Amino acid sequence: MDKAELQRPVQLAVAEAVFRRTGRIFVPVASSARHVHLCRADVERLFGAGYQLQKFRDLSQPGQFACKEQVTVVGPKGKLERVRVLGPERKATQVEIAFTDSFSLGIRPPVRMSGKTAGTPGCTLVGPNGQIDIPEGVIVAARHLHLSAAQAALFGLRDGQTVRLVSAGDRAAVFENVIVRAGDGHDMEVHIDTDEANAVAMSGSTMMEVLK
Repeated sequence: MDKAELQRPVQLAVAEAVFRRTGRIFVPVASSARHVHLCRADVERLFGAGYQLQKFRDLSQPGQFACKEQVTVVGPKGKLERVRVLGPERKATQVEIAFTDSFSLGIRPPVRMSGKTAGTPGCTLVGPNGQIDIPEGVIVAARHLHLSAAQAALFGLRDGQTVRLVSAGDRAAVFENVIVRAGDGHDMEVHIDTDEANAVAMSGSTMMEVLK
């Protein structure tokens, strides 16, 4: 068990204890680096017929995991190498990057929730067994707060609600438009991208306050 796995149960227990004592909502926040979700057909096109994604490590959200596999993302201007694939497989292939990445690629993706890829730009993905051109699917992920149904009920929050996230410290800031994702398959954690984490000098996983 690594340091992050040991830290997470403590953060969840602290968040619940602080809320019950003070009514204030503090949640763990993690920086989400660029990554790719693949559908079954695209797994086979990139890695070979019948290929199965190999787990590298579990992620904080139930059933989600980082894979050993990596691909190259290619745009009109440049490319990003060794971009991690996340599992399990999705119904549609999707690439999540930060705005800094978009400048390197020459792609201007919109800010979207995961899975909302209609009308987004595409790119080329290169794997060890081939390459594919996806017509759409490149997004900058909207900042969001994962909560289980029980956690959402405890905090008085609901799926789809928009909240604010307060970061303290030398580069204190308030993140607006944080979307709550609550229900089965979710567990308490805010996800922001690397640009947002760097803007507030965030190091590793930390706790920030949520305002309704």
